[in-house]
Amino acid sequence: MKPHVLIIDDEQNIVLSLSLALRKEFEVDAALTAAEGLAKLRAGTYELVLLDLMIGEDDGLQVLEQIRAISPQIQVIMITAFGTIRSSVDAVKRGAFTYLTKPVNLEELKIYMYQALRYQEMNDTIANLTNELNARYDDYGMQGGSACMDKVRAMITKLKDVDTSVVITGESGAGKELVAKALHYAGKRRTQKYVEVNCAAIPDGLLESEFFGYKKGAFTGAVHDMQGKFVQADGGTLFLDEVAEMPLSMQAKFLRVLQERVVTPIGGTESINVDVRVVAATNRDLFRMVEEGKFREDLYYRLHVMEINVPPLRERDGDVMVLTGYYLSRYAHEHNLPPFKLRPDALCALTDYSYPGNVRQLFNILEYAALMATDGVISLSSLPREVLGTDRPAILESQPAAQQQTLEQMLADQKLSDIERIAILATLKKNDGQKKRTADKLGITDRTLRNKLAEYQMDL
Repeated sequence: MKPHVLIIDDEQNIVLSLSLALRKEFEVDAALTAAEGLAKLRAGTYELVLLDLMIGEDDGLQVLEQIRAISPQIQVIMITAFGTIRSSVDAVKRGAFTYLTKPVNLEELKIYMYQALRYQEMNDTIANLTNELNARYDDYGMQGGSACMDKVRAMITKLKDVDTSVVITGESGAGKELVAKALHYAGKRRTQKYVEVNCAAIPDGLLESEFFGYKKGAFTGAVHDMQGKFVQADGGTLFLDEVAEMPLSMQAKFLRVLQERVVTPIGGTESINVDVRVVAATNRDLFRMVEEGKFREDLYYRLHVMEINVPPLRERDGDVMVLTGYYLSRYAHEHNLPPFKLRPDALCALTDYSYPGNVRQLFNILEYAALMATDGVISLSSLPREVLGTDRPAILESQPAAQQQTLEQMLADQKLSDIERIAILATLKKNDGQKKRTADKLGITDRTLRNKLAEYQMDL
């Protein structure tokens, strides 16, 4: 499809000649007055405007401001027979892409027109990527309203714009990588690279070349220069996943880079300065490993300036329901499916389960359930054996179809506190009012349950 161009110029001969000259490559529309041009701009869709500096008695610079008000993103090329440096500067200051004088060189005009269109395309791409990034990391991309996750978000807010090294701890599958990405993409380094290295996935003999790079001919198979992860992440963030698996021999070399902020590729002689923020993650007790001689103490203190602990899913009160709704909605959207219907018995089973594999396991279970659903209905039979265990929920699958609701319907317009209150009441009822069993089933402490009962004024 040809780009749509609007010409606003009071000289009919110029409008006609430009329209004829451009029509092979552009869809051209024209207006002989400012009012007509602005009306067409409001009614139509244009990628580019060619605007005369003087349109009858109308000042083109003022018209330019009106155009920007109507369509801030549209590109405008000013054209006039009365070109001055001052008018050119004024035009650019007010948002014009460029400024050309009459008589216009047609080939020069086309070059500027395509440059303006390309410039707008790049702006649109940047805006789309920015919106996508903002949406992805809004509230740091972490679903759930539990108090312990609020603490994680608060720590990210404190640390996102500083260069301090951070160690993220937590069980496997809890979401440590998501926290690392949030520290990068929500912080001041977000425009630079985020580079991830899984220390457990790279053979010991290759770690040095992965981190520091190498020069051509440094060893057999080194047929070209290769940048290491430190250089790739220069200006940005280097995320070390499973840092506890890094061998001691590599730890010493890694420590030197952190201290000196320079790397030397294997086979090279020149050092390269690097500016990298290091974020590490582990599901192991690094301090105990230091005591056992399995992790260098000096590297531990270099990395462990600050710590963010990601709680396991079983400690995130009410988050299973929220995460379930989020994942199933996303799955339906990505696969162009109608909203899933979640049977109450299936929801009960999902909220009762302890999730040793945390959020990652929950999402795997939900993907399984989505694939096994019948006509979009997720019931007990849709869930894997690991969730059901030996004790099936008391609510049987024989419930009438009229009781089925989509999860979105169940959660719509509900405050998280209301959902939490309902969950507590339902669990209390299921456990005959026994608070200890209720707290265990909800994955909270007895004290937390007592506080919740007092908060919601439930005299039980």
